[in-house]
Amino acid sequence: MEQIDIDATDLRLLDELQRDASLSNQALAERASVSPPTCLRRVKRMVDAGLIERQIAILSTDLLAPTLGHGLTAIVEITLDRQAADLLDAFEQRVAGDEAVQQCYRVSPGPDFCLIVYARDMPDYLALAQRLFTSDVNVRNVKAFFSIKRSKFEPRIPLQA
Repeated sequence: MEQIDIDATDLRLLDELQRDASLSNQALAERASVSPPTCLRRVKRMVDAGLIERQIAILSTDLLAPTLGHGLTAIVEITLDRQAADLLDAFEQRVAGDEAVQQCYRVSPGPDFCLIVYARDMPDYLALAQRLFTSDVNVRNVKAFFSIKRSKFEPRIPLQA
């Protein structure tokens, strides 16, 4: 992976984009104190370099609840029986490819993985657990914690210019 050189202006642009990626180029340039052409060129360079992976909308689970239900968010610790690199990679790829898995972290010490998963309800979580954990002979232990309240959700990385 090639390193991209970033400066204070790039960090300002990234910080503003993390706050609101829907800003027009003109508005973003104004907030970062650069000209619109400079802003466009720098953002395109950072996108092309992979520094900006993607731009998404963060949805309000509370406002969607009347339509979709609140669902279940679970933090799941997974411990594998064998930790050979190929087995860790295989498990990681399998769970990361599942739509119910919102986040996947390989961690140490303790369990091998921590997952953030979303399910419509408990039967949906049971199906997810059977699909991802029970059917895998290398999964030794699964420990799930169910969220009763989301106090904070912030995907923004603190940047110091």
